Amino acid sequence: MKTRSEFICAECGYKSTKWYGRCPGCGSWNTLEETSEEYEAASVLGKKDIHKRRTSDSSLSVKLRDISASDNIRILTGISEFDRVLGGGIVNGSAVLLSGEPGIGKSTMLLQVCAALGNSEKLLYVSGEESQGQIKLRAKRIKAETDELYIFTETEINNICDEIDVISPDVVIIDSIQTMYDDESASAPGTVSQIKNCAQKLIRYAKTNNCAVVIVGHVNKDGAIAGPKVLEHMVDTVLYFEGEKQHSYRILRAVKNRFGSTNEIGVFEMRENGLCEVENPSEMLLSERSDQVSGNCTLCVMEGTRPILVEIQALVSPTVFPSPRRMASGIDYNRVSLITAVLEKRLGLKFSSQDVYINVAGGLHIDEPSSDLAACIALISGYKDIPVPDNVIAIGEIGLSGECRGVGYIENRINEAVRLGFTKILIPYKNYLKLQKNKKYGAEIIPVKSLFEVLKLFI
Repeated sequence: MKTRSEFICAECGYKSTKWYGRCPGCGSWNTLEETSEEYEAASVLGKKDIHKRRTSDSSLSVKLRDISASDNIRILTGISEFDRVLGGGIVNGSAVLLSGEPGIGKSTMLLQVCAALGNSEKLLYVSGEESQGQIKLRAKRIKAETDELYIFTETEINNICDEIDVISPDVVIIDSIQTMYDDESASAPGTVSQIKNCAQKLIRYAKTNNCAVVIVGHVNKDGAIAGPKVLEHMVDTVLYFEGEKQHSYRILRAVKNRFGSTNEIGVFEMRENGLCEVENPSEMLLSERSDQVSGNCTLCVMEGTRPILVEIQALVSPTVFPSPRRMASGIDYNRVSLITAVLEKRLGLKFSSQDVYINVAGGLHIDEPSSDLAACIALISGYKDIPVPDNVIAIGEIGLSGECRGVGYIENRINEAVRLGFTKILIPYKNYLKLQKNKKYGAEIIPVKSLFEVLKLFI
């Protein structure tokens, strides 16, 4: 057996025989890590038969129409927000990667999933970070104790696979993959080769034994999943647990899902007894709106198939600096700069002498263009110091010429706004033409062609 060393980028998986300060593959700095592996080389070509040949001539392939599809392919956890993001539950034999900031609630979420599944499924919770006593304390606090949940504290992957063979669970939870290591590899735990080898063994077991595996992954300082990028390609589903530890609300988002949509989100609230589902995020995000205050406007964004109403706030004040300040929270900074430039050029509002602060209430981050119209109204309201009526909601994209462009899912957005009591809904003129003329929506639908019409409505 011989040993060879190579350098692998922790961000993109680029391999090299020598170290670089900057990865040639993705351009990241100081991400190449040295790893070594043992291999057996053939001294003479043809002396050793590397590939074993099949002796029989029978085909191992199966026709697609001959494969039977089981109706019980998914495991419902009973936590509707979690099942929604997964596409309807955990798929048997799948590998799910759950990532998030430290202390965001990943272990709490998975322990609650175990409690929900404990009555119908056999579960194995493998922890490489906490002792059995610590897990017992958390389970007691969130009332997640169940008879069919087994706790195993181990970090060596071969011992974990042996324990899985003995128990034969339906769902295995690994917390976390960065703490696992393989004795057969000479690398240190947490390195690229260790993470990849351990994940490969777990995924192979999941596929061959029809057992679902949920893997917890750490994140780096940039918020991406730590370890090789190939880890995200190996698993079937990648989930991100988002939110700030200072806020009680958490958002579970799928960025990859081979068995469902990647546009769905689940909203949770962190309480003393664990994570609680928020079935109506719109009411939660609008519960603390201020009445008759300038600079506020409500909009509707689509998160997958779910319309969510949020409030966008703008504070405009004269600057005391040579260069005015621009700050944005929850919305793209470049989009804010573009909107203020359009308002100054097309409407003559002098934002060049004003500090502009924009915030999306509730900690939600919006990135779709349908928020442009509401942001413009909030900025105009803050600049003129004229409050926007509380029963008004605005939906639409703004172009560089000041025109209001159409958006998708307009009827879903209107229905959600009407359900929460809004009586005046501003939508693009193009969307207004496509609405059913004889249908009563229960609110006044106001078509908007450009920002000039918006200025006339509120000034």
